[in-house]
Amino acid sequence: MRAGVTGGVLGTLAMTAGSASAVGEEVARPAATTAQLPVITGDVANAGERTAASLEMSAARFELAAAQQAAAEKAAEHAAEKAEKKKHAEAEERRRAERARAAAAEDARERASRTSERATLDVPAASGSVGELVSFLRGQVGKSYVMGASGPGAYDCSGLVQTAFRQIGVSLPRVSQSQSTAGTPVSVGALQPGDVLYWGGAGSAYHVAVYVGGGQYIDAANPGKGVVVQNVSDWPPDGATRVL
Repeated sequence: MRAGVTGGVLGTLAMTAGSASAVGEEVARPAATTAQLPVITGDVANAGERTAASLEMSAARFELAAAQQAAAEKAAEHAAEKAEKKKHAEAEERRRAERARAAAAEDARERASRTSERATLDVPAASGSVGELVSFLRGQVGKSYVMGASGPGAYDCSGLVQTAFRQIGVSLPRVSQSQSTAGTPVSVGALQPGDVLYWGGAGSAYHVAVYVGGGQYIDAANPGKGVVVQNVSDWPPDGATRVL
């Protein structure tokens, strides 16, 4: 009996001790768990700081991008304004040039009209022919050049032209300047036999000759050459006038 009781008591004590030990462990766990809470709270705080810093950096980047975009838009607007001003200036320059060309063309037409009117008044109708004119000129080839001479043995340039046209009944001025404005101005590219060629400006010519056809003219060239036949292509004239 006692042995059984003793065994039961000991068993009860052992069970009680085991239960107490288990309860102690259970009590200790909350304490250990509670001790870890500050560590978790610190991580959360650090994460919040990092998030705030990231947001600040993002905001700074957005502000920088916005500033760059505004600067680019302003630069583009400035470039567009500059290009528009340049376009208007070029258009105005073209308009001025066109007005100048139109004025110059009108002035040239008026001068040509006045020259034609003077030619009509100053140059009588021809009583001879171009053939007679050319024939006379060819007959003078080889004669001397003498300043102020009008033939029959020597000529200067305007003296030869005046004398040649006198043979067919056409009276021309004596000097080359006046001869270059007698008659009707014609293109050097559309010459006909009998046209008076001149070098220098109309009204200020320093040399004259007569076109005889075939791309040639006859003139009293200079003291070294005398009266000669020359090619137009060798010394192209600056202008021409038609009196026949």
